[in-house]
Amino acid sequence: MKYDFIQSHSSIFAVKKMCHVFKVSRSGYYHYIHRDMSNRAIENSKIVEKIKSIHKQCFGVYGSPRIYEVLKDNGYSCSEPRVTRLMKLHGIYAKTSKKFKVTTQSDHKYPISPNLLKQDFRTDSLNKIWISDITYIWTLEGWLYLTTIMDLYNRKVIGWSMSNRLATNTTTIPALHYALRENQPLKGLIFHSDRGVQYASNEFRGFLKKHSIIQSMSGKGNCYDNAVAESFFHTLKTELVYHERYKTRNQARNSLFEYIETFYNRVRKHSALGYKSPEDYGKLNYRWAV
Repeated sequence: MKYDFIQSHSSIFAVKKMCHVFKVSRSGYYHYIHRDMSNRAIENSKIVEKIKSIHKQCFGVYGSPRIYEVLKDNGYSCSEPRVTRLMKLHGIYAKTSKKFKVTTQSDHKYPISPNLLKQDFRTDSLNKIWISDITYIWTLEGWLYLTTIMDLYNRKVIGWSMSNRLATNTTTIPALHYALRENQPLKGLIFHSDRGVQYASNEFRGFLKKHSIIQSMSGKGNCYDNAVAESFFHTLKTELVYHERYKTRNQARNSLFEYIETFYNRVRKHSALGYKSPEDYGKLNYRWAV
């Protein structure tokens, strides 16, 4: 279109000259430009409102790449640079990260299982490799200990427990009970964790043996050997916990449950999963399997 050509070359040639060559009026050209700018402004306004809605629904943790993916899913046609620019212009930012400290009680005399994963965090199916870890959540009533079990294939948290005490029968065993109740592990399931006493104890080893689960443990002092589980806790704390001030353990429990069950598992888009949620990625696996 003539007006589009004039607009795109206005920094090279004089508008007056191009209008004369194309035999169009300058007033008609400027009317077109202003109308186009107005339409763009209206469209930007709609996109910004949707960005704000997504940002709020997603705990304020999404930056422009994930916001862009959600907009695409909702039928919005806009580029990622445009989303980045609009978010910056309107002061919409993802929550900033804080330093995450890994805590493991591995000073014990229980046997240590071999490291079967050796930092190879790939698997081709659900319920073949589960990974687990424990973290501490501070409340004004004292510590709350969160144990999670994640399926390595789709990074979904499939079992967890929250306890006032850091003991095997209040952390790892209840979390594994939960995971076994809600899922159907395949024969030869590998359960990987760090060397913490809650995983190395005779009680927990016996529970694994009872269910024919093969145990795997990280190397000594190597946080990279359980990187996926620790990455989840880093995400949980930088996106939620570090921005809260829990008065009670019960308040923390409700907050953690909402984040894990309603957001992380079912909504949050993971770059490692092609910007799908764990739940959606797992459903794709199921359809291919059948």
